[in-house]
Amino acid sequence: MDTRGLLDLLLKSSQIADRDTHTRGAGTLGQMLGNGPGGALGQALRGGGKGALATGAMGMLLGRRAGRLGGKASRLGSLAMLGMVTYKAYQGWQAQQAERDPVVTPRTIDRVPPDQAESHGRAILKAVVAASKADGHVDERERTMIESELDRLAGDSQLSQWLQHELSRPLDPVEVASAATTPETAAEMYVATLLIVDEQQDSERAYLEELARALRLDPDLRQRLEAEARAL
Repeated sequence: MDTRGLLDLLLKSSQIADRDTHTRGAGTLGQMLGNGPGGALGQALRGGGKGALATGAMGMLLGRRAGRLGGKASRLGSLAMLGMVTYKAYQGWQAQQAERDPVVTPRTIDRVPPDQAESHGRAILKAVVAASKADGHVDERERTMIESELDRLAGDSQLSQWLQHELSRPLDPVEVASAATTPETAAEMYVATLLIVDEQQDSERAYLEELARALRLDPDLRQRLEAEARAL
């Protein structure tokens, strides 16, 4: 299951949706995400293969409210950028801790060995799916649209089944955090979540706080991650 490829497509498609939203106005979910012929995201995804179809499904989830797919999330633009933001914050935090702990090169998503890339990417994607549900409002119509896109992933049943399973899970920050097998993964999961949730909404801000506790992020590291993310 190529979750790294899916994540990269998702972040890149967020920029397309953001441009389309600013150009055309937020409009409806279908208009913004291009279910019809006019949407920029729909145009970009057509002909892109299984990964693009999966991104379309995730785009529906992240974009169900105006600006969710674009906005803050669109600042990343690629998986490499997520790694770079986390790397910079993590390296700065390590330097601060140098007297107590040895400094090692952070293994962010853009730097992990090939045999760790899948589990690392899957953990971040898990955080993305969970963050998109943090407002607690996914109606039946939206769920049907998402699952319909997933069903189009013919020949990649593992990816489809995994995503459907994550979509249907009750929101549990402790369970989400359990996917973080390294401190760097935890940091990237937090950054991705930070750029998706709406901190102006009580439920989403509370979810972010609970996830940070479950990820056991050092307060200084968390502060650096937030500063780097908000500086994008």
